[in-house]
Amino acid sequence: MMNELLERYRLPIVGTLSLLLLGAMGVIFLRRPTPRPIEIIEPSPTPEPTPAQVAVYVTGAVVKPGVYYLPEDSRVEDALQAAGGPAADADLNRVNLAQRVHDEDQVYVPEVGEESPPVPSGSTSSGGLVNINTASASELETLPGIGPTLAQCIIDHREAQGPFASIEDIMDVRGIGEGLFGEIWDLITVG
Repeated sequence: MMNELLERYRLPIVGTLSLLLLGAMGVIFLRRPTPRPIEIIEPSPTPEPTPAQVAVYVTGAVVKPGVYYLPEDSRVEDALQAAGGPAADADLNRVNLAQRVHDEDQVYVPEVGEESPPVPSGSTSSGGLVNINTASASELETLPGIGPTLAQCIIDHREAQGPFASIEDIMDVRGIGEGLFGEIWDLITVG
């Protein structure tokens, strides 16, 4: 009897199962997420880093005195060229053209026959402060508590580590603590 029923309804059963199978496959196919298109984003070009600059005041016997912005590793000669070059009466023998310039330096070019000594390019300022970034050993030794050995330590430190960013940075030099700094803080500058 079961066989008779199967024989009799085989076609409708197979058709129904086929429809159910196709329906299930359709549901699975329709529910499948559509792939998103791959978006290729071109990397934006990174801008070249701008080299650090220093402001240098060039004055005296030059074509165009003024403040000039130069790359950080510039020399006095570069500052002189930025100011249009030396004037006809400039005494370049009294100017160290190879000296590096630092931010806030003043480069003074004397005239031939000028009697006043050339202004140092940043070792001392008008207030008599010693610039610890440019001072020579003998200039550093004018500070209380700074002898030849400590002056050389300051010079070695700034040559190895670069210029001091603030006067407090001098305490990074071996041998200079808060006590000595307290004696010299009002006598030094970094620019």
